[in-house]
Amino acid sequence: MPPHLAATHVTGVRVDDEGIRALSAAEVVLDVLFDGRRIWSFWLHRDGEHRGGAYVVAWPSALRRFLTGTTRLQLVAHVTGETVYDEEVRLGGATGDERIAVVNDRGLPLGIDKSLRLAQTFDTRSPAQVAPLLDSLEEVLAALRTAGVDAFPAYGTLLGAVREGRLIGHDSDADLGYVSQHTHPVDVVRESFALQRALAGMGYRISRYSGAAFKVEVIEGDGSVRGLDVFGGFLADGRLNLMGEISTPFRREWIFPLGTTTLEGRVLPAPANTDEFLTATYGPTWRVPDPAYRFETPRTTHRRLNGWFRGTRVRREAWDRAYSRLPSEPPAITPSSFATWVRHAERGTPERVVDIGCGRAVDDLWFARQGASVVGLDYALRGSEPVADLAVHDGVDLQLRSMNLCELRSVLCEGARLSRLPGRTVVTARHVAEATDRVGRGHLWRLCEMILGPGGGRLYVELLVGPRGGGDMFARSEHLRPLALSTALAELQDRGATVVSRRHAHESGPDGTPGHRIGRLVVEWRR
Repeated sequence: MPPHLAATHVTGVRVDDEGIRALSAAEVVLDVLFDGRRIWSFWLHRDGEHRGGAYVVAWPSALRRFLTGTTRLQLVAHVTGETVYDEEVRLGGATGDERIAVVNDRGLPLGIDKSLRLAQTFDTRSPAQVAPLLDSLEEVLAALRTAGVDAFPAYGTLLGAVREGRLIGHDSDADLGYVSQHTHPVDVVRESFALQRALAGMGYRISRYSGAAFKVEVIEGDGSVRGLDVFGGFLADGRLNLMGEISTPFRREWIFPLGTTTLEGRVLPAPANTDEFLTATYGPTWRVPDPAYRFETPRTTHRRLNGWFRGTRVRREAWDRAYSRLPSEPPAITPSSFATWVRHAERGTPERVVDIGCGRAVDDLWFARQGASVVGLDYALRGSEPVADLAVHDGVDLQLRSMNLCELRSVLCEGARLSRLPGRTVVTARHVAEATDRVGRGHLWRLCEMILGPGGGRLYVELLVGPRGGGDMFARSEHLRPLALSTALAELQDRGATVVSRRHAHESGPDGTPGHRIGRLVVEWRR
């Protein structure tokens, strides 16, 4: 049930280290404020567990590490503005008077966004700080128009413009959409990649979501990086299909010719009928603010959009979330047992190492500090950012690059580049094969063959083959699915590989006891 629009009586509020406990007869959206600043919003019934005559809403996992200290905690009904709780609370066993501060490592305020991730939401940003985002939004709209598509603000950006004339305070990114003149998904994908190349040529850093959507990274006034998402769509058989969440009956005249809307005083293009477009996006209640809104996309829409455009971001969001929970300071550069095993097997430090799925890149920096030329590849580079800074400081030969095993063009481009490097190369793939799917593994082995086939060298593989134990695998531990060593062997041999050695082992737990059950392979492609 959607939240009540009228005043809702909320009683029995209690706040502790577990979360927030409250009771109401009808659904209600509640804002959580720490010392007067909104941190998080939730639906009491939808997001809570009904227990002991009340609803208990647990603290989001991304917020828990901040919850030690005291704060003036207020609960405010979002629609009516009624304050239903206002008390000084102490959390996390704190004994002093230290105030809870939800900030990043630069001291900038953070909040929980609609995806339950920590972000710098717009209600914490000044006009000067978001001006570069708005400038880039206009610039990207112009670039897309030059490249052949008429784009417009979409999703929360359009919603804020039409409903309030400004960026929505609890939002954290900007969205653009466009409806292609093409009517076949393959043509829409080809067009999206052409648009990406055009924007990359302007100097923007791009990361791709799917065959018809990508993100443009924009640097704000204080140095913060903000994402500007570009979602492609098309009309066919009387339906609008727009990446993200939309596949619904729609008329062309509800989009074209584009009209205008105003966002933060700037006149921007908009669908011809914004009411129909926002109804298709958020439902008929789109005019009512809801900072805890969740898309409930029909399964048929997911299947349709997945089949046409997705498949290139397998588990990407889970990895990004895992790495975002790690400390921002550089980790200790202590090699894994896998890295020391590789060095021992090579009888010293290899001349060149290519690490596929480098993760936090600790092993990569360790090899580089010993004199190796190292390339670390991963499609979730957030985890390696602290090590990248250390590598620059050290002046070592370490390159960290984005590469997606689920996107064939990414694999082929990187494979072609690395295959041309002279000399012998060692390729490492630690806990990669079991972190992707069958398609991703096929691309992994193909990439290894491309790199090692011309000049020789060896592939060293480690994978989880049994239940997880007590070993420390950082962010990887919750995203791996054990894979039989025989499966990896058969796939490699199908690609013409020669298995030099195979073995099972245990990684040690923190206390020295046996931890994860792993398998290791040494592989060559002999010509």
